[in-house]
Amino acid sequence: MSSLPTSTPAAQGVDAVGIQAFLDALEAEPNIHPHSLMLLRHGQVVASGWWAPYAPDRPQLLYSLSKSFTAPAAGFAVGEALIRLDDPVISYFPEFEADITDPRSRTMLVRHVASMASGHAEETLDRARARDRDELVRGFLLVPPDRDPGTVFAYNQPATYTLAAVVQRVTGQKLTEYLRPRLFEPLGIGEVAWIADRRGRELGFSGLHATTDAIARLGQLHLRGGVW
Repeated sequence: MSSLPTSTPAAQGVDAVGIQAFLDALEAEPNIHPHSLMLLRHGQVVASGWWAPYAPDRPQLLYSLSKSFTAPAAGFAVGEALIRLDDPVISYFPEFEADITDPRSRTMLVRHVASMASGHAEETLDRARARDRDELVRGFLLVPPDRDPGTVFAYNQPATYTLAAVVQRVTGQKLTEYLRPRLFEPLGIGEVAWIADRRGRELGFSGLHATTDAIARLGQLHLRGGVW
């Protein structure tokens, strides 16, 4: 894997004093425990650092930043005509057809779970797990939305989990397997690992372990409009 190009802050129009002030503020705040930092400008790394025990080559848990890797997986699947954004979510899980009777749940589309606009007014993770601890997609669809899907945004972990489950179902692969030739290898992203549930599904909404460099590369890909 080749390293990202590096430069000095000044050469890229970044105030080094400002970077130092930011780091000093981090160190002075007892409730913030940084893991790592990479700052890019014009495609060049102008500052980077890791707080022990983290290190440049050590994959670390990305928590909800994992969602930013689930999104391109869904995008690739749309581009390959494996899923359609305007398909009802329930159409990808016909085994739940008889269980899901709420009309709003039945009209929830792939685009709604992709944008956390499922119609639920708040996080549903605990309620979805209470409905079905072994199959979170079914549990999520059994929680009736408060509003029509597409009319309200709410940060909602099972929405992203469901999107990830759709991708894994239609591809027959885990997210890491599906993304390896499409995203990780082209960007030069090395070792990754994604926590899976008891069904073997990678979570999608959290659980991805990757290096800070991998995050920087994904961010740079977006800045370049998807061109690497």
